[in-house]
Amino acid sequence: MNFEDTDFRYEYLDIENPYDVKLVNNFLKDKGYDYLSEAIDSTVILYNLNDELIGTGSFKNQTLKYVVVADKFRETTAFPLIVSYLSDKILANNKRCFVFTKPETAVLFEGLGFKEITRAEPLFSVLEFGYESIKTYQKNLLKRKVETKTEDVATIVVNCNPFTLGHQYLIEKAAAENEIVYLFVVEEDLSAFPYEARIKMIKEGIAHLDNVVIIGTGPYIVSGAIFPNYFLKLESWNLISEKQAEVDVKIFAQYIVPTLGIKKRYVGTEHYCRTTRAYNEAMKKILPKVGCEVFEVDRKTIGMVTEGENKNCISASKVRLAMKEGRYKEIQDFIPEVTKKFLESPESAEIWEKLKFVD
Repeated sequence: MNFEDTDFRYEYLDIENPYDVKLVNNFLKDKGYDYLSEAIDSTVILYNLNDELIGTGSFKNQTLKYVVVADKFRETTAFPLIVSYLSDKILANNKRCFVFTKPETAVLFEGLGFKEITRAEPLFSVLEFGYESIKTYQKNLLKRKVETKTEDVATIVVNCNPFTLGHQYLIEKAAAENEIVYLFVVEEDLSAFPYEARIKMIKEGIAHLDNVVIIGTGPYIVSGAIFPNYFLKLESWNLISEKQAEVDVKIFAQYIVPTLGIKKRYVGTEHYCRTTRAYNEAMKKILPKVGCEVFEVDRKTIGMVTEGENKNCISASKVRLAMKEGRYKEIQDFIPEVTKKFLESPESAEIWEKLKFVD
């Protein structure tokens, strides 16, 4: 069975229309997908001339999602048609597009020119296509590389949402123990504090350290583009979280560590967030295999210290919660002067307002 251009038509889904959303949701549900219209920018549906739904596909930012073709049309050109159509849409405004798929179907995308970046069996394969690739990111990293006399080359990846004394402590410790520290700051604006505000607080907060190089993470480190759990509703949260962390750490190990000659990665101990705990465990498992030792540093604490989960550690999430609940005075000991200055300035007004409505 084959389709000619005159044998099908595309329709854009109206994600504000409950009937349209239900139509796609029912189609995808049978295939094991949990369609979330709020997690996509656009969805197209491919019909034949008999108005049969052949397949569908969506994208969010630069990531393809929910590309599915009905079983009876699997041997047709429907799949490449949908992928090519959506890729062109993404590349009209971006330099690359990503797709996350199960490892056994990666070959279908490779047949259309996508290149695999990494995979975490048995759940994820990460591929990209476009004018730029992870090799472009590596070339840009090389421009920031600092030649060193020793192998004391460390790295930290932070979000700083917002920048706390805990972040400052970890960065100062790594800087004191190493010749150079590459500080990757999550560039994607999915946090309450936008990148522009976070990077400003970080730069001012570590201005006294002359051996720290600040670098944006781009789309390859702790990016929303590499959180592909939307299509795995049948898998357990623990397995999904573990494999998401594996994807992120494998990319770091394969492409970032060798490019910058990194020998150590510093992380804070995690008492609150199970996702971050999964990341820490993945780092301990994967990074030593590429010559990068993981240093897990006890979080900086304030006031009376208790044992276990209730340990009074400094945490950015505690700062945000206190802001939301009007307890700002209670977390004054958690944040450096630069953060206080920002939070008490008109620049932060929008963030304070936004946090009121965050669950």
